[in-house]
Amino acid sequence: MQNPLYTRVVLKVSGEVLAGDRPYGTDPEVVGRIASELAEIHRMGVALAVVVGGGNIVRGLSASARGMDRTTADSMGMLATLLNCLVLQDSLEKSGVETRVLSAVEVRQLAEPYTPRAAMHWLEKRCLLLLAGGTGNPYFTTDTAAALRACEIRAEALLKGTKVDGVYSDDPVKNPRSTLYREVTYRDVLEKRLRVMDLTAISLCMDNHVPIIVFNIQKPGTAARVVQGDPIGTIVRE
Repeated sequence: MQNPLYTRVVLKVSGEVLAGDRPYGTDPEVVGRIASELAEIHRMGVALAVVVGGGNIVRGLSASARGMDRTTADSMGMLATLLNCLVLQDSLEKSGVETRVLSAVEVRQLAEPYTPRAAMHWLEKRCLLLLAGGTGNPYFTTDTAAALRACEIRAEALLKGTKVDGVYSDDPVKNPRSTLYREVTYRDVLEKRLRVMDLTAISLCMDNHVPIIVFNIQKPGTAARVVQGDPIGTIVRE
């Protein structure tokens, strides 16, 4: 096992990744594999905080488009992220990894309230953090939450585990001729509106000099290799 290039990172995992090929919920096999990779990164000595999405259960923006009040829909989405964190926590602790679930939405029976000070405390205690509840506010995505948490805990990089190999010039599913970028700047992403993260998340990372690495987390072993500095996926930086 190589020494890691990054010693403190935030990893964003979407709810859709946890669902695998299922249209809804979580796939136990996928959750177990991702938990194993997170455990491997943790054993490298990396301080790891994972922001989990909830789109496999409730996507606030989609529910709002169908007529639900946006604040209510986003609140449901924030609770969905907590369910996914608890699923990951169960799998991680079966592997012997000490974890803490911190939530921006207070649900004290299930998770500790998130504060930057609490997150730093548990990272120093060698706990793997699972961060639920997004930003704790409606109208913000979990991508923005991941960028915000990366800035707050002074992470060296923000990793985004997706279903594609990196950042493309166009949607690779719809356009097989689209180009995979290995490196782009924040301004490229903003000006070309590349599909990386929402504009708020990109701006946060740009202002605070946090590089973003986008990679395919569905390929076994990629998350650990990214932390070790292998040239995988796309890096977004100045």
